[in-house]
Amino acid sequence: MTRIKICGLTRELDVVAAVEAGAAYVGMIFAGGPREIGVEQAAAVGRKAVGQAQRVGVFGAQRVEEIARIAEAASLDVIQLHADPTPVDVRAVRVATARPVWGVLRVSGNRLPVGAPALAEAADAVVLDPKVEGQLGGSGQALAWSELSEEVDALRRLTMVVLAGGLRPENVEDAIRALRPDVVDVSSGVESAPGIKDHERVRAFARATHAAL
Repeated sequence: MTRIKICGLTRELDVVAAVEAGAAYVGMIFAGGPREIGVEQAAAVGRKAVGQAQRVGVFGAQRVEEIARIAEAASLDVIQLHADPTPVDVRAVRVATARPVWGVLRVSGNRLPVGAPALAEAADAVVLDPKVEGQLGGSGQALAWSELSEEVDALRRLTMVVLAGGLRPENVEDAIRALRPDVVDVSSGVESAPGIKDHERVRAFARATHAAL
């Protein structure tokens, strides 16, 4: 069954809408950009998900000690690493935080990066996201789903697969049928502005995800 992650959350009412729609994960960004959230705000926003969805903290190139500090202060459940993490990075963050770690694979074209299997073996999940120069994520661009299906099938034998990049209510059914990810991860596709979720689009995304199943 494909689960839902609503990412880039900055407001408590948007977390409520996400969990009411059935999101299993809610994401908050600590890696810069228009959806970045402060630690105290993240703690308050995340409390709305307690007992209903896991809180995922999205990080870039921060030091391991900084990630661990934020994870504790914001009561995060999962750590998501961008900035092309290595298996060594994943293991170090898992030890420092005592939390599951998702590693992001930035995909260019119709092939996964060479190091994809090694990262999958080390991480609790791999997040597939389009590679866009100058951005860690949140570009709104989609992957070539059908062309990646065989490689993604192989990854799924190693760890959980999270599909991100350009997903929205109008295309998530096609993405799920092409790649059968464990989680679909949406941010800009359900927004009225960066960090501001459109609750009707959140519900529409959830309906489309369930329809694909």
